[in-house]
Amino acid sequence: MQKPKLHREIATTGDGRDITKPFMSGLQQPNDSVLRARGGNDLKVYEQVFSDWQVKSVWQQRQLAVVSKEFKIDAGGDRPVDKLAAEFLEQQLHNVGWDNVTKKMLFGVYYGYAVAELIYGRDDRYITLDAIKVRNRRRFRYDQDGALRLLTPNNMSLGEPAPAPYFWHFSTGADNDDEPYGLGLAHWLYWPVFFKRNGIKFWMIFLEKFGMPTAKGTYGKNATPEEQNKLLQAVHAIQADSGIIIPEGMLIELLSAGRSGTADYQALHDTMDAAIAKVVLGQTASSQGTPGRLGNDDLQGDVRLDLIKADADLVCESFNMGPARWLTAWNFPDAMPPRVYRVVEEPEDMDSRASRDEKVTRMSGFKPTLGYLQETYGIELQEQGQPNGDQPPAAAEFAEGKTPRDPAAAMAPRLAQDLRAAVGGWGTRLQEIFESATSVEDLREKLLAAAPELGMDEYAAAMGLALEAANLAGRNDVQDELAARGNT
Repeated sequence: MQKPKLHREIATTGDGRDITKPFMSGLQQPNDSVLRARGGNDLKVYEQVFSDWQVKSVWQQRQLAVVSKEFKIDAGGDRPVDKLAAEFLEQQLHNVGWDNVTKKMLFGVYYGYAVAELIYGRDDRYITLDAIKVRNRRRFRYDQDGALRLLTPNNMSLGEPAPAPYFWHFSTGADNDDEPYGLGLAHWLYWPVFFKRNGIKFWMIFLEKFGMPTAKGTYGKNATPEEQNKLLQAVHAIQADSGIIIPEGMLIELLSAGRSGTADYQALHDTMDAAIAKVVLGQTASSQGTPGRLGNDDLQGDVRLDLIKADADLVCESFNMGPARWLTAWNFPDAMPPRVYRVVEEPEDMDSRASRDEKVTRMSGFKPTLGYLQETYGIELQEQGQPNGDQPPAAAEFAEGKTPRDPAAAMAPRLAQDLRAAVGGWGTRLQEIFESATSVEDLREKLLAAAPELGMDEYAAAMGLALEAANLAGRNDVQDELAARGNT
C-alpha cells in the first residue's frame, strides 16, 4: 500500500461532487428539512418557536446550568511562559465577561451554529480583547468552501468575507461534516410547538362554545317584529347585564350544550410540553415532575450532567482552537496554548470520604498524615502537644528509686521499642497504599497484595519474648507474695 498524500481531501462538497446537495454557485443552503419547508431557509421561523413559554423556560434552565459552573484556565505546560500565557488569557476572559459570552454562544446549540466577532485592543505589551460580540446568526452564511460570509444589503448573494481572527464561529448537531450550518434543537422543537399552539387555538374556541350556556328566547305566535327585536336585545343583554326586562308572554332559557367526543386539549398541551422538555433537557422530571413522587425529587431543577458537560465543552473547545491559540501565538510565541474549561463534575461527598478514611484507619491501625487531612478536607490542623507542655517521660532506667514497682510497666517501654523496630518500615508503605487507593475495594486489593512485604516474623518474635517475660514476671510475683505470707 502506498503512503498517503498529506492533506489530501477526496469527498469534497463545494465542487459539485456531493450527491446529497444540488450544485449551486455562491452560498450553501441549510440542509434542514423543517427550516427549508416551513421557513424558506430563514431562521426567523425558529425565533418564533423560541417565543413559546415552555421552550423559553427549559432552554434558560439548560443555559444557566452551564454558566453556573465555574470556568478555569489551565496552562499548556509547566514552563513559566506557559503559566504566564494562562494568566493573561484568564484576565482577558474576565474583562470580556466570559459567562455572558458563553450564554449567548450556547444559542448555537438551539439554532445549529453561532457567530461572534472579536474586537481587539492593545496595552503596553500585549494584544488584548476589548470585547467579544455575539452576532445574529441570520446575518451569516457559508460559501462552497465552508468559509463564513457576512450578508449585507448591498451583497445578499455572495456576502462579504468574515475571516479569522476577527470572527469565531462553530456549528453543532449535524450527523456529518458536510453540513456547515449544523442542526439545532429548534429542528425538533418546531412540531411540538406547532401542535401545541394550534391545540390552544381550538381549545379557546371550545371554551367559548361550551364554557357558558346559550340564552334562548321564546315568543308567541302573535308577537310583532318590534316585540321580537326587544326579546333579542334582552337575550344579548343577559350575558353582561345583571337584570333584564322582556315583554309579557315571552320566555328566556339558558341552554347548556353537551360535549361529545373524547378529545382532551389539556392532555395535548401537557404532552407537547413534555416533548419540548425531553428535547431540551433530556428528561421531563426536572421541568414537570412532582417532588417526592417516584424519586423525582432528586431531579427537580436539574439538567442532565452529560448535557451540561457537552455544552460547556462545545463552547470552550471551540474557543481553545480559535481565539485562545491566536492570542497565545501573538503574545507568547514560545508558549503552549492554555486550555479553558468549566468544572462540571459534582464535588466529592465529604461525608462519604470521611467514612472511608475512618474505616481505612481502623483497618490498618495507622492514622492519616496532617498534610492529607488539610489538603482533602480544607481545614487547618495542628498537632496536639503534651498536657502542660511537659515532654514525654523518658525510658525507664535501672537506677535506684526509678524502677517502676509494677513489672508490666517496667517491661512496656522495652516492648514498644522492640515493636517499633519490627514494624518501622510499615508506616511509609501503608501511607503510599492509602494515598494511591481510589476506593475502599481498591484499598483492600492493594493491602492484600502488599501483605507478603509486611513480614510478621520480627513482630511475632518481639511479642513472644514479651509474653514469656510477662509469664515469668507473673510467676515471680506469686512466689514473692507467698514468701511474704510465710507459706513457702
